[in-house]
Amino acid sequence: MLRPLTVIGHRGARGHAPENSLLALDTGIRLGAQYLEFDVQLAAGELWLLHDLTVDRTTRSKGLLSTMSAARIRALRDKSGEPLPTLREALDLIENRAGVNIELKSWGGCAAAVAEVLREYINEGWPAERFQVSSFHHPELWEFHQLMPEVPIGMLVCGVPLSWAGEAAELGASVLSVSAEFVDAQLIADAHARGLQLWVYTVNDRKQLRALRALGVDGVFSDYPERALKA
Repeated sequence: MLRPLTVIGHRGARGHAPENSLLALDTGIRLGAQYLEFDVQLAAGELWLLHDLTVDRTTRSKGLLSTMSAARIRALRDKSGEPLPTLREALDLIENRAGVNIELKSWGGCAAAVAEVLREYINEGWPAERFQVSSFHHPELWEFHQLMPEVPIGMLVCGVPLSWAGEAAELGASVLSVSAEFVDAQLIADAHARGLQLWVYTVNDRKQLRALRALGVDGVFSDYPERALKA
């Protein structure tokens, strides 16, 4: 019997709106995503939604985000005219209408800054389990887990670890997230045996979505969450 499938809107719903924008997050909610994934970086004392370390690809400007002042970042616009939101702005827009998957894209303080913000929202009534914090930077993810063990964490990997899902279990993760090209039945079975869910990124093709569903994955990240929901 298949487990329920969690559909995560990738960078909001970047198939329909500029990635990591408030518009993309709102679109993901409208399309029915159960979770919204977005990337955060710490720069100029604030947490900003941005995937790349530079602003070159997604905005009309160039340069490393980490070298910019808050005023300059505030003035940035993506190629459709949308500003870079802050983590608080994103959470205020979501208003607990969907779960939130925050990917730590920078290090050296990002984990602590995210923990500080999430404490505020949990104190205001957000359930801790409605958040998940994930990262490819496992030391930063470990630091977050030490600061806020009540918030679930997800370990992101590019390939299949030698210990299958063992490293994620040792880290204390609830979810192991893997690229779709590396998923197989043995990895899924090992994750489930260790009490973890297996989520897959980034899946937009309907045929692939159905195949992964049949294989028994627990969640999929998609730029088009409505396609995953239909699958």
